[in-house]
Amino acid sequence: MRYGRSAAVVATGMLVLTACGGSGGDDSGASSSGKPRIKLVLNGGLGDKSFFDSAYAGLQKAEKDLGYELKVVELGSDRTKWEPGFEDAASADDYDILAAGTFDVTDYIGKLAPEFPDKKFWVFDAPVDYSGKNGACSNKCENVYSVTFKQNEGGYLAGFLAEKLVAAKALKGTESLKKVGVMGGVKIPLIEDFVVGFKSGFQAAGGKNSDVLVQYVGGDKPFGDPAKGKEISTAMYGQGAALVWPVAGLSGLGTFESAVGAQRYAFGVDSDQYQTLADQAQKDIVVTSILKNVGNALYEAAQNDQKGSLKYGSVSTVGLAEDAVGYVNDDHFKELVPEKIRTEVQEAADEVKSGSVTVPSAL
Repeated sequence: MRYGRSAAVVATGMLVLTACGGSGGDDSGASSSGKPRIKLVLNGGLGDKSFFDSAYAGLQKAEKDLGYELKVVELGSDRTKWEPGFEDAASADDYDILAAGTFDVTDYIGKLAPEFPDKKFWVFDAPVDYSGKNGACSNKCENVYSVTFKQNEGGYLAGFLAEKLVAAKALKGTESLKKVGVMGGVKIPLIEDFVVGFKSGFQAAGGKNSDVLVQYVGGDKPFGDPAKGKEISTAMYGQGAALVWPVAGLSGLGTFESAVGAQRYAFGVDSDQYQTLADQAQKDIVVTSILKNVGNALYEAAQNDQKGSLKYGSVSTVGLAEDAVGYVNDDHFKELVPEKIRTEVQEAADEVKSGSVTVPSAL
């Protein structure tokens, strides 16, 4: 089964308001076309070939298929610009729906949503605090829809597959190795959810958690530092990791570069990175990608909003059962992974989807 594929869109520019799909740059109010307007505000930028690109691809599809107008604001990696950037984006009367993601934005949205009750807000990958405590969501965020993902379930499949591959000595050139690595952006509960799931899957497949190397990028740009990502991944390969799974946004691009140099392997994350990477040598070492289908979730939100059925003032949590997370099972995957292991991974996925296996979580 193929769980889905997210397109990558490479864009540049920081603190730039980009008009997409011919929506124009007029910020003076309602769209002249009468189409509903979505503004995607990124606490980072496009071009990560992963998380933000997946979100963008889903909203582009909504623009194409459902008749929305889409604008993108890229706030860059300088955290000091995020709060004023969100305030400016929310204050401009050039949107009907403001979409933003990651745990870093929930406080901003929680404070801004009550100030603009006639606007709608979508938050992906972390929920706002609907209780109205801590100085945010004074209106209980009744105009905010949040969607979160069971990334621990995707992590479980990654760990399960990793152990099966090293145990079977299936990856050419790594037959003597038994260790694997997970590189997180920063040690927070959401990223730890990937790690906890990975270790659980690795152990379920017969591995020892002592063979799982874990390290975090940290610093000022934990999800935007490919050079640091390469440094950490190179160290993991040096410690005997057959493969590394980067869960670190743009920083993860350094892992693929490192894997090529070390003649080892990697898993992609969030988007199908075999498709999104441009360098063929890097594409070749991507065994599969563990998908967090952010774009699919936002597209579904757009569909439900049009129908009037999107549940504002609440959070939805989706995982394997909803095909919101999964893995890429394509021809490249089949070339690298023996049929027996592919069958075992599918069976593991089915067990999680059915509820017969419950994956531990850090959340």
